[in-house]
Amino acid sequence: MNLLQTTLSQITPQDAAWRAKAKQRLDSLIMPHWALGRLMDLAMDLAGITRSVQPAVARRTIVTMAGDHGVAEEGVSKYPQEVTAQMVRGFAGGSAGINVLARVADAEVVVVDMGVKASLDDLARQGKIFSMRIGPGTQNMARGPAMTRDQAIRAIESGIEIVRASARTDVFGTGDMGIANTTPSTAIAALLTGLPVSSLCGRGTGIDDEQLRKKVDVIERAIAVNQPDPADGLDVLAKVGGFEIGGIAGVVLAAAARRKPVLVDGFISTAAALIAQALAPASADYAIAAHRSVEPGHRAMHERLGKEPLLDLHLRLGEGTGAALAMPLVEAAQRVLTEMATFDEAHVSKAHE
Repeated sequence: MNLLQTTLSQITPQDAAWRAKAKQRLDSLIMPHWALGRLMDLAMDLAGITRSVQPAVARRTIVTMAGDHGVAEEGVSKYPQEVTAQMVRGFAGGSAGINVLARVADAEVVVVDMGVKASLDDLARQGKIFSMRIGPGTQNMARGPAMTRDQAIRAIESGIEIVRASARTDVFGTGDMGIANTTPSTAIAALLTGLPVSSLCGRGTGIDDEQLRKKVDVIERAIAVNQPDPADGLDVLAKVGGFEIGGIAGVVLAAAARRKPVLVDGFISTAAALIAQALAPASADYAIAAHRSVEPGHRAMHERLGKEPLLDLHLRLGEGTGAALAMPLVEAAQRVLTEMATFDEAHVSKAHE
């Protein structure tokens, strides 16, 4: 049994008994019933995920996966492909958006080269990033499969290995970097939600109307050329996915197998969560939707996962920034569950029956 199969076999749904224990305590806290709303829903999720009413959330890691995409040659992005490597260098130097917001969240940032076109070997040698490199970017999915099925498995297993190496982490977050990666993510969304590409496709890095029409055409062509099987998550990933998308799917799956909450960032990370859900439906029980981005397909993806995001700040950056912003809410939910007194503990009179 390979690493992916082993991981899939370890994923079970959230524990209903622990959710019930959390609810019993939350129902009796010194405030009007469920007055903290979705924060209390999140506390129940944390209990069900971790099998504890004292869930650990202090040690936080955001895994930012980077990879390039052959489909960039179709002109679907406003930025040149070399920006992927340049931004990874920014992550390694601690100066990018994800670094700033991770410091706010008191989270470690782990950067992984899943297949950036330019060499980042110097950063890997210095220990500033992990190299799980599968190739110098995917193939152009508009002309054939983005990768082989074996490469798709390797990509997912790389994400699993990163989580296994972060055994002390309590809460994971996902992030991405890859010029043109909203294009494969939209293709994944279309295949796994069953909705038309035109209703899901957005402007990514800020493309104009003509480029948007071209992007829709490229995605539709990629689906027509490759004919991915929506019932087979690996087939979808291999034919229209990305190395970093596969890696993020592996992070989601491994977090689920280890009963750890994973904050899923934006559009690309949510595409990866859809791949994870296709492979192991119960993995969605461990995914917390950090935010809803401005990409029009993001809502449909959340609906497919059965999630309502914690935040809606009109973000469109990726990198794991939304996951970082949502991490304090996870701590807040945990503190409500573990630190707030009940009516009996505080000797406060309850509401009239």
